[in-house]
Amino acid sequence: MLMTVVERAWLRRPVAVRAVAAGITVAAAGTLPWAWLVSANLRHQSALPWCVPIMAAYLWLYWRYFVRGWAWPRSTAETRRVHSRANPLPADVWGSALLAGMLGLVSVLLLQGVLGRLVALPHQREIDPALYPPVTVLLWVVMSALVSGVVEETAFRGYLQRPIERRHGPVIAIFVAGALFGLVHFAHPEVGLVLLPFYLAVAAVYGALAFFTDSTLPSMVLHAGGNVFSALDLFARGRSEWQPSAAPAPLIWEIGPDAAFWGTLAALVVVGTVTVWAYAALATTARMARASTAA
Repeated sequence: MLMTVVERAWLRRPVAVRAVAAGITVAAAGTLPWAWLVSANLRHQSALPWCVPIMAAYLWLYWRYFVRGWAWPRSTAETRRVHSRANPLPADVWGSALLAGMLGLVSVLLLQGVLGRLVALPHQREIDPALYPPVTVLLWVVMSALVSGVVEETAFRGYLQRPIERRHGPVIAIFVAGALFGLVHFAHPEVGLVLLPFYLAVAAVYGALAFFTDSTLPSMVLHAGGNVFSALDLFARGRSEWQPSAAPAPLIWEIGPDAAFWGTLAALVVVGTVTVWAYAALATTARMARASTAA
């Protein structure tokens, strides 16, 4: 009886309010345990990556509960499966999705190359990898990327974006999910409003993939893979994930727009145009795949 009352009260809330609350809760349930574990590992026995197997077990349970709808309450099992959006895809849709997503991420980097000449971007702060064994650092990086890919895509492109998308359309849904996706990253001390366009652009890349394929699986792969690459590049070259190069170029307000600025802007227009074409092709491929399955 109590659950019925709670469920009825919950269902009376607007869709957007429920989606935001669910998305933030699902994100926190996955990211906060990892943040606590890796912080504890850095303070205690940091030469051994003992937090990784613990988080791997927790992430498996997280997947079972929030993605597969396992365990109590059974009344929400189907809702959890549907909202997680981890739907399988045919091979041709996978290929189109990964191509579109990679082009989208390249476009985001080029956009940051342009923005980085207009405003000063902060430098990403991370641990000093020289203080820890290389294998330990690598395992931390891989697990952190898996947590980000699985948890953030499930929370933001699944639980949060999907319900808003069906009520208010994809543009509003992707914007709301992207804004919250960016605000959540404000927990990092170096992240501020100047980086909100970056997170909105990344959310547009992943959100459009989820919308056209009705699946979070491609964005999980790209998100996790991109995080591994960015972390290793930061350790090796000192390049922040939101910067196309390790050494920031001078602002055009200081030296004027040079050939490098115009070249980056031209590349953004070209790659951005190809990206739009790739997403349009993905939409067609996914639509044909759904029609074939329905037939």
